[in-house]
Amino acid sequence: MDIARGMPWHSAPLGILTLSYYLLFGNLGDAYLLCFWTLLFRWQRGTTLIPIYDGHSLGVNGLLWALTVAVASYVLIKAWTRSGRHVKLRQWSGPTKPLLFPCRTTHTRLFPKKHSFTYSYLMVGVPVGWEGSAGGMISTASRDVASTGWYQIHAADYLERGNGHLGLRGKLDDYLKSQGADPSCYPYAYLVTAAKFLGYHFNPISFWYLYSAERDMTAMVLEVNNTFGERRMYFLTSSDAAERIIKGPSVPDTGGLEDKTRRGPASSTLRQAWPKDFHVSPFNSRKGGYSLVARDPFAPMLEGVGRINNTINMSSSKSHPKLTARIFSEGDAIDPVSMGMWQKLKFLTAWWWVGFVTFPRIVKEAGVLLFKRKLHVWYRPEPLRQSMGRLADETERQLEPMFRRYLEYLVSQCPTPLAIRYIPSGLADSQIETFTSPAAHNDNSVDELDFKVLTPVFYSRFVYYAHDLEALFCELNESCTIWVSRPDLIPKLVFKKPPPTLRLSSYFDYGYFKLIQKMRRRPERIVRPMTSTQVPTEFSTPNTKKTDIRDFRISSMDGYVLSNEEEDCRKLYRSLVLKLFIADQVAMGSMDLLWLESFIFRTVLAWIATR
Repeated sequence: MDIARGMPWHSAPLGILTLSYYLLFGNLGDAYLLCFWTLLFRWQRGTTLIPIYDGHSLGVNGLLWALTVAVASYVLIKAWTRSGRHVKLRQWSGPTKPLLFPCRTTHTRLFPKKHSFTYSYLMVGVPVGWEGSAGGMISTASRDVASTGWYQIHAADYLERGNGHLGLRGKLDDYLKSQGADPSCYPYAYLVTAAKFLGYHFNPISFWYLYSAERDMTAMVLEVNNTFGERRMYFLTSSDAAERIIKGPSVPDTGGLEDKTRRGPASSTLRQAWPKDFHVSPFNSRKGGYSLVARDPFAPMLEGVGRINNTINMSSSKSHPKLTARIFSEGDAIDPVSMGMWQKLKFLTAWWWVGFVTFPRIVKEAGVLLFKRKLHVWYRPEPLRQSMGRLADETERQLEPMFRRYLEYLVSQCPTPLAIRYIPSGLADSQIETFTSPAAHNDNSVDELDFKVLTPVFYSRFVYYAHDLEALFCELNESCTIWVSRPDLIPKLVFKKPPPTLRLSSYFDYGYFKLIQKMRRRPERIVRPMTSTQVPTEFSTPNTKKTDIRDFRISSMDGYVLSNEEEDCRKLYRSLVLKLFIADQVAMGSMDLLWLESFIFRTVLAWIATR
């Protein structure tokens, strides 16, 4: 059966009717059926599955196949773009609306070497609190039910990780409260960000514009992400700019750049300066300062056309102007609801690739700075407590619940009134939890302690230590992977009543934990040279080898796992710890490299056994 006879293309009225059906009412299922039946019939006849060209001419079958593919492709795109028009999760009556912002970004480095570059950049804006889909192009929701647009904004990806069920407005309110601000002072907010496209999301910076009840832009939240997966939010208000400038380093003026682009009254511009405390670029230290000049894209009164115009200046610790980064709109913002089908196709064709090449562009410019400009490289320090650490890897994700329960156990064994507020790191939707000792329930004078994990590498490092007191003080003062509000309370936490004698449930547990005891070594201190031209003292004396002469016993956490955890947890714990120790010996500490070595070994072993 020929596809030309299977579908009524040979009859003009039926052909027009069929084509009209697909163009007007076709959906994703129709596209799949077109492709399926076409391929099936071609296969049954034993002919080429894609008969576009037979070596001499295009042919009727080729034309029919091309037309079928074109119709199917159109239906696929149409099904995706039109589905969003009917998704209404919440009726929106506030000012502003979802918009597409075709932009351009420029970076100009002034010191110590001059270097400039510019490239196109696409940003997407949504009113904070709106949920739904705009023309099938932009969608956002507290959950994935509205993920029907090409450009998707998921609440879980912004501010504190996870908790997407709160929505953008709920997460913004929680963040403002954590900064001591009243969310009711900012009833209107608008988020401009690099949205997720086809599941890919690389977002160096997001701008949260905050408006008063009078619809004046009075504050902003800058959400900055580095390439290591770490994040820092800056809450900037126009009222305390002078105070921040006095407290922070001296930040130079923007060199008149903002004066050249001034539009509207002064109230439509937010100017702010603050000290730098987050590692963003390997060619800049964590010292220095920032200044921001941001224009209200919707001035006046949230009724403007929507143009992005933000300038960030960076200065060195000695107040030298170092870098100017600017992002600005190229033309007016685009309302996706007013776009027709061909306008959407044209826009997607012109902009689909931009998000995918942002990171390669950054790598390219970094290569120029490193190899051509010969700039020094600043190695990444561990994040400070105001920042968010990277996402945890698989090993760290599995160790975190065990450490959480162990910390709760330590508090429960503490004889003094103590309350610990545990703040985890690197896990989405992880909850902050407070543990209290039994004595704290009957005592009004309770010692309170905040225990914040700054980077999830702490979880994998903690199991290396045989002594809890040593582990906590070394990770606090030397490697800086945790932050504790009151270090003087740590001895109260770890000096507890002696545990009962361990009773191993199996010889496997005995063998595994004896092997862990033999392989356990105190982890190396996290020490990085400040730049590629500086080497710390520890690295300059390779012939000096430090030996720990203490007897490495079973650790307190090992004992807790053996005595208090279920069999599945004991198996997982001993497996993870052994893999970490073995990786240090044969895989340079990399769990991925250890997996690859294990895979190669098992492959060779299977080949030997079956040859």
